Amino acid sequence: MANPASAAAALTLLLLVLAGTSSAQLSTGFYSSSCPGVYTAVKSVVQSAIAKEKRMGASIVRLFFHDCFVQGCDASLLLDDTASFQGEKMATPNNGSVRGFEVIDAIKSAVEKVCPGVVSCADILTIAARDSVVTLGGPNWDVKVGRRDSTTASFSGANNNIPPPTSGLANLTSLFAAQGLSQKDMVALSGAHTIGLSRCTNFRAHIYNETNIDGAFARTRQSGCPSTSGTGDNNLAPLDLQTPTVFENNYYKNLISKKGLLHSDQELFNGGSTDTQVQSYVSSQSTFFADFVTGMIKMGDITPLTGSNGEIRKNCRRIN
Repeated sequence: MANPASAAAALTLLLLVLAGTSSAQLSTGFYSSSCPGVYTAVKSVVQSAIAKEKRMGASIVRLFFHDCFVQGCDASLLLDDTASFQGEKMATPNNGSVRGFEVIDAIKSAVEKVCPGVVSCADILTIAARDSVVTLGGPNWDVKVGRRDSTTASFSGANNNIPPPTSGLANLTSLFAAQGLSQKDMVALSGAHTIGLSRCTNFRAHIYNETNIDGAFARTRQSGCPSTSGTGDNNLAPLDLQTPTVFENNYYKNLISKKGLLHSDQELFNGGSTDTQVQSYVSSQSTFFADFVTGMIKMGDITPLTGSNGEIRKNCRRIN
């Protein structure tokens, strides 16, 4: 008969092998002894940044999304271009659009004062995204941590993996599926557009050329977004016309009224397979919040670097 102790050890080893996906090595308690002060340090800087500019909460959530969709949640997006290194910041979905890097720098500085060389930039961005949602009135959740930072970036990945605002429902569903996220996750995570602003260049075609849009709403947006490309491209409009600095379910109410700002927004409620889910979020904000949290945790699990892979960057903008 097998020795019970060795049998238990073999079972433990088997479970470790089965749990070999790197996300399994992330845990909510990863810093409980090495850096218990990390959460207070991150939250303090996030709250201060959002107090100065409400839009920053949405910008940080977007940084997290654009990071995780390229090589996983590894802080590759934070790396600056150099003469010998091409990062992701100049890729089409990011160039002149992603913002908030200075806030991440400030968080990194604050965390380094508490526990130098311990917390990755990837984890800082993940925690900051959660804190941004909470600060603007959204749901809270325990963040899994233990990610390490990449020493590489992917310009082509940034150009190909991040859904453009012109996406139809099939393309949105496919690009999320490529990251292991379901259509349900996609609709819930799109609710992050209940906060933040978008540039005219991203919604011009929708407000001038498309019919699945409320006429009065289109005219209102046209007043701040000229029809000619190259004119007013960076003029901003709120993704949620009602409450762009409060995290709730008004985004979905707008879709039912045909007041989605982006083509890709209105695709979620346009006679297709996701209409019912949108309606469920209009009926129940708590259902939206629960599904959003599930989606954020799943997105945070996308191919993280753990163990001895990657590094803990000293400066989030460059490799050690």
